[in-house]
Amino acid sequence: MSLLSKLTFGMYGRTNPAPDTTVPGETRPSTETGRRPSLDNWMRRELMLANYVDFELRETIQRIRYMDRVDPRVKRIHARTARAAAKGGLRLQTSSGNTKLIKAWKDFERRLHLHRREKLESDLRGFMMEGNLPLQWVLSTEQPRVIGAVRMPSETLVPLVDKTGRFESPERAWRQINPVTGEELTHFALYQLTVARLTPDNYDDWGSLGRPYLDATRAIWNKLRMTEDDMVVRRKTRAPQRMHHNLPGADPDQLKDYQAGVDADQADGNWRDYYTNSKDAKVTAVGGDANLHEIADVVHLLDTFMSGSDMPKGLLGYFEGLSRDILEDIKRDWFDSLDSLQDLAAQIYDFGFRLDLLLQGVNPDQYDFSVMFAERHAESLNQRADRALKYQAMGVPRDMVWDAAGLDPAAVRKQREAEADDLDPYPGDDPGSDPARPRVSITPGNGRQGDSSTSISN
Repeated sequence: MSLLSKLTFGMYGRTNPAPDTTVPGETRPSTETGRRPSLDNWMRRELMLANYVDFELRETIQRIRYMDRVDPRVKRIHARTARAAAKGGLRLQTSSGNTKLIKAWKDFERRLHLHRREKLESDLRGFMMEGNLPLQWVLSTEQPRVIGAVRMPSETLVPLVDKTGRFESPERAWRQINPVTGEELTHFALYQLTVARLTPDNYDDWGSLGRPYLDATRAIWNKLRMTEDDMVVRRKTRAPQRMHHNLPGADPDQLKDYQAGVDADQADGNWRDYYTNSKDAKVTAVGGDANLHEIADVVHLLDTFMSGSDMPKGLLGYFEGLSRDILEDIKRDWFDSLDSLQDLAAQIYDFGFRLDLLLQGVNPDQYDFSVMFAERHAESLNQRADRALKYQAMGVPRDMVWDAAGLDPAAVRKQREAEADDLDPYPGDDPGSDPARPRVSITPGNGRQGDSSTSISN
């Protein structure tokens, strides 16, 4: 049986375990207990061993993209989360203060457009919608440099792994194919394509790709959209007030003429009184539906849909029944998910910078550095400033104090030196001691909820 026949049987046949009868000379994978796996799992394994795309992941990604295009709520979840995560951009965190390393990072950031916020937001939005962030490192043919980081469509990539989930060859680790024709477009070495995965089913198995951010909300989203459409149809068909015209003894021709005149008046927008010469004719008003305000089913589906995202629904404009204290608690959880998203994406850029240093003949392991997003959300700006002041009061080195405050120590040091040269009437000489700094004192148990209180004086 060919692979196409197996896939056709798996896609259109039954989904119960495969029967015991098999084609002579053909064996199917079985479990350790001797029981045959379900046909879905068997087909998935056959696809992986055949180095073909995961159709289920591809369908999920296409559906999430459609949801992002047609539903403003889904679009705002992706856009606002990516915008909040990319706020502040990237920065190089290092304690060495090596000027060559800092300059190399600035050049790398400028060449790959990582200093542009729209580039980072595009990568993060694709990361959330696809569940994977595959970046192809484009190398220069003139000099050993990384000159580009192109985000690839993850639904066309196939990891070339063995049965244990490990890459078979570092020179041929990823394969890009056309999902429609099955034609191989190109292949990548392990260093050419770096992939970050969002909540994979198995972290140790590289054949298990990530899952989109809202993949578990697809069924609820379909029900929510259907219920909202039904609600609109119900309001349109049952809400307007109608008139019941009763003409006893009228023949069909008279009824037809009377209805034609009434319909003509309503079509022209002339809502006026009706006149008839029938003795017992009556026109009675029929009220619309009085229960149109009952939308508890829509609210339930909306709450269920929003539970699949860490973003509070209050940030989308749904404030009914949401207190301020609960909103703050939910926002903390959302900030934690933002920090996790930033860490996963920052690992990719960190690998690209290390690759760029290796191409220049520099060993990145001799420096202590890491690439991270500048703005974290686990703490507010006031909390970070308070922690930095406490570090200063404890005598922590200045670089660590600036880093705790969310500032780039290298940029602060460079700016301070530039300002010192501008204010110094004799540049180049010993500037002397630093100007007097504010005195910081900490009073334990004097802050809110028993925390310490920070006092600053000159």
